[in-house]
Amino acid sequence: MEWGLIPAVPVPFRGSKIDEQAQYDYAHWMAAQIIAGVAVWAHTGRGPHLSSSQRRLVLKTWREALPHKVIVAGANSVDMAREAARGGADALLAFPRRDDAVAYHEELGRELPVIAFYLYGSAGGVDYDNETLHAILSLPAVIGIKVATLDSVMTFQRIAAVVRDHPDKLLITGEDRFLGYSLMMGARAALIGMASALTDVHAALLGAHVARDAHDFLPCAEKLDAFGAVTFTSPMEGYIRRMLWALAADGVIPEASCDDPWGPALPESERETVRRAVRQARG
Repeated sequence: MEWGLIPAVPVPFRGSKIDEQAQYDYAHWMAAQIIAGVAVWAHTGRGPHLSSSQRRLVLKTWREALPHKVIVAGANSVDMAREAARGGADALLAFPRRDDAVAYHEELGRELPVIAFYLYGSAGGVDYDNETLHAILSLPAVIGIKVATLDSVMTFQRIAAVVRDHPDKLLITGEDRFLGYSLMMGARAALIGMASALTDVHAALLGAHVARDAHDFLPCAEKLDAFGAVTFTSPMEGYIRRMLWALAADGVIPEASCDDPWGPALPESERETVRRAVRQARG
């Protein structure tokens, strides 16, 4: 996973039903991208909201489309972790937990390797203090931490400093609104919902960073900053539908397969704004 791109993928819905053909087409489109793998059942993929049968369908589709790539599955319980292991996932993304956080990560780690998850509060995250972070990162089964603060550069800097004391662990960015800077601050992989669309631009950004190529890095960062400003905005839970809109604008999934049963309703004018952002990123 080091220096790899791992898009956290949404699920195409028509109403309350998964569009299985769109899901299949999306997975096979993603297979042609320069990625280390994908994350399913994460916040972007509505993992805790999906039924067990829906989760199995999603994981099966991605596992078959990406047989040689890393599949990370979101988990908020041992049962969900075992479900992921049975479906062929390679690692878990541990949804944050306030109570007994260290024991929780240790328990999940008995099933699969674990990526800890620092998530901003309004999305259900927990503000792990430094002592808790050190304890979690000291667990042998924990391979790193994904950090998604949304808008707190200071919090990202604090966590990056903690991870530096654990050089065998990965600092993984999930910072859709300051992706380029988070790489400059020490992230060595990206597990990010924004990369579920415009995946090639994200891969180019990461590749340019690894190569220390400012000539390519800066234009990619500017494009993705502009794209993030349109897709990761209030109401924040609308970002999942906006990412589906972006995929439709790029011709990856049908225009009718962009429903998010758990997200807020958004005006059609926002959809046109997302289409325009995709066109500009492609320009």
